[in-house]
Amino acid sequence: MAGHTDNEITIAAPMELVWDMTNDIENWPRLFSEYASVDVLERDGDRVTFRLTMHPDADGKVWSWVSERVADPVTRNVRAQRVETGPFQYMNIVWEYAETAEGTLMRWIQDFAMKPDAPVDDAWMTDNINRNSRTQMALIRDRIEQAAGERRTASVLAD
Repeated sequence: MAGHTDNEITIAAPMELVWDMTNDIENWPRLFSEYASVDVLERDGDRVTFRLTMHPDADGKVWSWVSERVADPVTRNVRAQRVETGPFQYMNIVWEYAETAEGTLMRWIQDFAMKPDAPVDDAWMTDNINRNSRTQMALIRDRIEQAAGERRTASVLAD
């Protein structure tokens, strides 16, 4: 068995702002509530290899792993995978962006499988990722919409 999640949210902000803020990996600790730090290990054009470190969990454990992302600014898609898989056999993520009448639709599709000796199974992780994705997406939406509002205010004041 494998896990699959598919979550999306509409952000009332222009595509360019959503794309720029969500692909500014160095800023992820300010965009996501779960990440303590990001260390970029290698950058080659639109391909970035980086280490993510989370805040300690309820048991005080700090989770960290290396991922690779390839952003395609033409199609507005990002493909990512864990390089250091930890408890996962594999973890692949696709971020899709689309302009809508309400703003920008951001969608995360995650396909993964847990290792047989992982502390949780695919079903548990699917529920966990779905719950956490909705929380993080709402937080990201709010932060980007705030930035969009600040830009509109600054633009009006400059006129």
